[in-house]
Amino acid sequence: MEAKITTDICIIGAGPVGLFAVFEAGLLKMRCHLIDVLPQAGGQLSEIYPQKPIYDIPGFPTINAQELVENLKEQIAPFQPTFTLGEKVEEVIKLETGEFLIRTNGQSVVEARVIVIAGGLGCFEPRKPELKNLERFEGRGVHYFVKNTAVYRDKHVVIAGGGDSALDWTVFLADKAERVTLVHRSESFRGAPDTVDKVFALANEGKIDLLLQSNVTGLLGEDYLEGVFLERNDGSKTAIKADYFIPLFGLTPKLGPIADWGLQLHNAAIEVNTFDYSTNVPGIFAIGDINSYPGKLKLILCGFHEAALMAQSAFHIVYPDKKRTFKYTTVYGVTGF
Repeated sequence: MEAKITTDICIIGAGPVGLFAVFEAGLLKMRCHLIDVLPQAGGQLSEIYPQKPIYDIPGFPTINAQELVENLKEQIAPFQPTFTLGEKVEEVIKLETGEFLIRTNGQSVVEARVIVIAGGLGCFEPRKPELKNLERFEGRGVHYFVKNTAVYRDKHVVIAGGGDSALDWTVFLADKAERVTLVHRSESFRGAPDTVDKVFALANEGKIDLLLQSNVTGLLGEDYLEGVFLERNDGSKTAIKADYFIPLFGLTPKLGPIADWGLQLHNAAIEVNTFDYSTNVPGIFAIGDINSYPGKLKLILCGFHEAALMAQSAFHIVYPDKKRTFKYTTVYGVTGF
């Protein structure tokens, strides 16, 4: 017999937005159960870049990614959420009673009145450069994610990319690595202008090497990476020392089974109504990076906003006969709701 978990809201995805959704739901007396394919809560923040500094969380000029996760877990602790970790949702069934039955690949079964998809980019994998000997050095000098910054201390690090991640890690590692080289195929960047200015300032001060209009075309070494081959847009070629090569070209989203749930999709994201971030399937909401709407910004703080509005509408599904009264936490605290 399958052991069934009964809850008000089943949140698929235990990243920062999914965790904050527990808080907003808890204020309205709704119980939450979270499911995540990763073995721990925290989503990409914990799995991909736990030590990355985050600068756009209100009230925190800067906060470490894992620290943000721990703070969110502490914030939702009073509402006693339950978790199924290390399992992937395989099937969603709408019952005649209106509830949803959710089954995972680990044989877990959850029954809930509401489903909230907060799966970030869904199942994701890094976009890898086309280098013939790339796999040979994976885990031996080639890293797609920065998890432990200590390994780069006093090392020669080559970062490739032109987005926020490449810029952020260049700035962060500039005073930790022996030498950081940022390689970018263009002369302009896609990242935040303030961070771009910091990178150019570091280059002008001689604290990093900035190679524009250039590409990494090959890797060299025996058992471990020893250097990279570079080619400029003008055809000139060279090689530089590299203990680590970090190509940061973004992630390729894959929705997995979510794509088969009858939801309206656009470019591998779920279309939602911005009134409450509901999907075209009544009772299913989508918040965070996994949703799509005009003007969408893939920021954690935007996901927090979406979670708050979602919870207001979810309340009417969970408690159809109750009247919702808005209250301020500054007056009632958390336990007073």
